[in-house]
Parts: sequence; structure tokens; C-alpha cells
Amino acid sequence: MEKQGYIELIITGKKGILDVKSENYDIREIISDIQQVENLLFPGDKINRPLISYKLENGSVKHTFITSLQYIIGFTAILNQVVDIKSIDFLDYNTAKAIETFQETAIKKDLSYFIRTSQPNSNQMIIDKTTLFYRTEIVWADSEFYFYGKITNAGGKDKANVHLVVNELGTVIIQTPSRILEEMENNILYRYYGIRAIGKQNSETGEIDKSSLKFLDLIDYNTKYDEDYLKRLRKKAMGWLQNIKSEEWLNEIRGRFNA
Repeated sequence: MEKQGYIELIITGKKGILDVKSENYDIREIISDIQQVENLLFPGDKINRPLISYKLENGSVKHTFITSLQYIIGFTAILNQVVDIKSIDFLDYNTAKAIETFQETAIKKDLSYFIRTSQPNSNQMIIDKTTLFYRTEIVWADSEFYFYGKITNAGGKDKANVHLVVNELGTVIIQTPSRILEEMENNILYRYYGIRAIGKQNSETGEIDKSSLKFLDLIDYNTKYDEDYLKRLRKKAMGWLQNIKSEEWLNEIRGRFNA
């Protein structure tokens, strides 16, 4: 059986005059906490992540998330670094965003979050109204991207999007106006396309904020090798090259300089 470890998330504070505890902790708050912890552990593609089991206990509210020890060890190293340097600028977008979400809720609702793991060397991270776990805002800049891969999902009732499986990036979800999808004549599911999109990119690391991506254009492309097509291109290029006087062209490219 695979070795396991856990993340412990304890929440303390008040709801009015009452202490926060599992009996008065709303299901939406529980769902949000679960989503943030999943992003802490698996900031990238979550399709192939290992099982995460869960239990909720009093104390005041005590979440325990149990999963593969390998990922708990990795997160412990990240947690220790954040506690030591008191900065989240070096984190993946989803990991940093999860911590920012806890920070925003701590200030808004005057709650305290305590995060630690089952590893003996784990520091305890405290997020409350006195801490300032936010990324440096100037790090993220607007960028344009070209993604190529297989479309596995398209649509959505309220917020339409396209799911594109891209090598090395996993599943990229791109916000797409529903009218664009309605106007497409061909079925795009499970076919390979390119998508031009805009979004945020870390100006220091090059990391893409995959939650910010918005559709610009769909690019139909075929990865199949086409010998006839290449021959036509070569023939077209040969005709163009034959009309060039090589010496004059090279001089024009190089430029003329008097000694």
C-alpha cells in the first residue's frame, strides 16, 4: 500500500459571539477550503493526481487531508520556505492564489488559519488579519499565447470555455464566448487545434496564469506529413529565387558602407 501523509488545516475565530466550530461552519466555507488545499497540493493538472481523502473535526474547525506521502513531502518543503521568507512570489500561480484566498478571508472574517503537515520537519504557517501573504502585483503582465493540442470539452451553461490538452501544460481551460462556439460549423471535440489566447504571464519566471486565459482565435492545423504540399512550396520558392540577382540582393541585405 502506498505510504500516506496529511495536511492539517485548523481554523479559529468567532461567528458573532460564538466560537467557530464544525456545527456553525457553512458547507460553502468547507468547499472553498477543500478547493484551496487541492490547489496547494496540486497546482497544475489535477486529472491524474492521487486520491485525497478528507475528514472534518472540531478543534475549532479542523480539516485533515490525507494523500500520497510523496506530495506531502513536496508541499512541506514549500510550506517551510514560505514561513522562512514570508513571501509567496516564488510559488506557482494556483498555490499562491490559494494562500491569498485564505489571507483575504482571514481579514474579511477575522479568522485565523493554521497549516501544517504530518512531516516531523513541518513548520506551521499562520494566516490571520495581521499577516500579508500577497504576491507582488507587478510580477504579472498581459501576454498573448498560442496553444496546440486536443480539445476535450467545449461549452458551459453560464461561463463557456474550451478545454485543450497541451503537452507539458496539461489541460488548459480557455474562456470562450458562447457565440463563438455556436457559430462553429464543424465538431471540434477530440480533434487537434491551435488556439490563440490572451492572459497573464509572470514577467520573471514565464509562468502562465491558466485561470486568466481568454479566447481570441481558433487555428485549424494538421500534424500529418504531406509530401505533395512540401513539393508545391519548394516549387513556388524556386521560382521566386530564380528571379533574384544574388549579388545585388546580398549587397542590399548587408548594406553598403564606405571605408
